[in-house]
Amino acid sequence: MTVNNKKLFAITAFSMLAAQSSFAQGGGSIGINAATSSLTSYVDPVSTLILAIGAVVGLIGGVRVYIKWNAGDQDINKELMSWGGSCLFLVLVSVVIKAFFGV
Repeated sequence: MTVNNKKLFAITAFSMLAAQSSFAQGGGSIGINAATSSLTSYVDPVSTLILAIGAVVGLIGGVRVYIKWNAGDQDINKELMSWGGSCLFLVLVSVVIKAFFGV
């Protein structure tokens, strides 16, 4: 191969790679944008579901603590902290999910 043929081959190969990478970027960004919008649409319902689960857990925990308190059980603080902590965790998870996805 002569020098001119090598240059021509290098230019042709480079232009083919550049064209191929530009096609790949367009399809990839469309797919990523579609996945982002799809995932973002699920954040609000999932957050609401987590809050509803937290409300149910809070009600169950409140009833269990009330029953133990009326029974004269001495272990109320431990029960109250565990149920309260689980409710607080669920509420914070709901808030963090919304903040993480910017909704």
